Amino acid sequence: MTTASTPTTAGRARVGVQRFGTFLSGMIMPNIPALIAWGIVTMFFIEVGFTPVPALATIVGPFIHYLLPLLIAYTGGSIVYGVRGGVVASIGTFGAIAGSDYLVAQFNEQLLAADPNASTLGEVHMFIGAMIMAPLCAYSMRWLDSLWEGKIKAGFEMLVNMFSAGIWGFVMMIVGFYPIAWLVNSIMDILSTAVNWLVSMNLLPLTSIVIEPAKVFFLNNAINHGVLTPLGLQQAADEGSSILFLLEANPGPGVGLLLAFTFFGIGAARASAPGAALIQFVGGIHEVYFPYALMKPMLILALIAGGATGVTTNMLFGGSLAAPAAPGSIIAVTGQAINPAAGGVPNLMVVWLSVLLSAAVTFLVSAVILRASRKRDLAAMASTDDAFGAAITQTEAAKGKGSSVLEGMRGGAATQAGGEAGPSVATTHEIKSIVFACDAGMGSSAMGASVLRNKIKQAGIEGVTVVNKAIANLDGSADLVITQNQLTERARQRTPDAVHVSVDNFMNSPRYDEVVDLVRGQHDGGA
Repeated sequence: MTTASTPTTAGRARVGVQRFGTFLSGMIMPNIPALIAWGIVTMFFIEVGFTPVPALATIVGPFIHYLLPLLIAYTGGSIVYGVRGGVVASIGTFGAIAGSDYLVAQFNEQLLAADPNASTLGEVHMFIGAMIMAPLCAYSMRWLDSLWEGKIKAGFEMLVNMFSAGIWGFVMMIVGFYPIAWLVNSIMDILSTAVNWLVSMNLLPLTSIVIEPAKVFFLNNAINHGVLTPLGLQQAADEGSSILFLLEANPGPGVGLLLAFTFFGIGAARASAPGAALIQFVGGIHEVYFPYALMKPMLILALIAGGATGVTTNMLFGGSLAAPAAPGSIIAVTGQAINPAAGGVPNLMVVWLSVLLSAAVTFLVSAVILRASRKRDLAAMASTDDAFGAAITQTEAAKGKGSSVLEGMRGGAATQAGGEAGPSVATTHEIKSIVFACDAGMGSSAMGASVLRNKIKQAGIEGVTVVNKAIANLDGSADLVITQNQLTERARQRTPDAVHVSVDNFMNSPRYDEVVDLVRGQHDGGA
């Protein structure tokens, strides 16, 4: 029987913010290919592009103003209520787009009447509007359908379904046109004013104080996808590029931390750091460095220092990206930095410099912290077989909650109250479907699933599927779910009947071998 500590208020709040961020991420991440396509169009076909084509350049405006928000709305609506929710969400969001355009036109008309030479406002792109309308439309549609579920006479189901969705879509379109359009225009105005104030006061680097710790605790999606991406896209549409795309995506702090572990770390952390650095820097999977920071929270200061250095460099020399860099790899960052809309090769040099300096500062500060605690860490390693896991266990204890990294799984391994490791992975539940789940279902989960899939294949085990998903998409069909230790609690809420395994090192966790041994034992007749 698994025992677990009662979640603290802070823990519940963290899970709530993570869940909110995951929903935002679920709307944005599947549409990153559309953002990349938009970036390619701007790179080649706008007036300052590599190969200007005026006719094709006309795609740029409608693409960002209509297509991208509607894609986000459809994706968000479908997450909540399938295709039906996606359609109603798209209708409602289109009303918000039209309402925003109407408000801007009215404002500009009054502005020009007072001063014919005044600078008029540009279009407000409804990314935040789509994120608001999608759940609002889909949840309300689902609630309405529940009112007459099972009460429709046979033969009238399609008629009722079509007309109810159409009528409610019309209602939500009016809601989007008036209150939501006004609300989003006001929010964008406030956020834009705040960012401009931070830039004018040279305070933008202070955002690293929030962003870098948020990343480590998997809370970055609410900030990144809820604020930075919509505001950055608005700024990029108006000015060609935005520094906001670099606040969270800069791979410099992460690679600096991992290089510090490569040279000054000990035990398993040092051995795994070089591979993690390559995956983080080139692959763009930032989650691989989170456990290294969590095992010694003081290192978050190094990440903040590095992040602030990168932001300062870009702010002083004008570094920016033409579109979001997703994933946050040096390859994606380079592609969006070299875009002529962002300034081309000179801008690329600035962005590279910001990455280099942020990595260097994080490396130096991390090196000081690691060297200062080296004797204590060596003593801790001497008393345990797994210094990496032990350090994270100590970190978990310091946060006032039970250890999830050494936790077993439901129905199998036990976790003692003090956070000590229970027995190896074990369960009588037959394992045929394994899901590796992460926040967005693309980066770390894909990597972990690939590693585990290869291990199962090498073991000669057949009939077991290993896939990766976003936690929000877990549907209860999985027999065993593997997550990073900070995300296990949320995954368990989605699939309480599955066996759950927590890992700390995405690339080569010993938990993978335990899972392979478990499945092999079941296939050989042992349970």
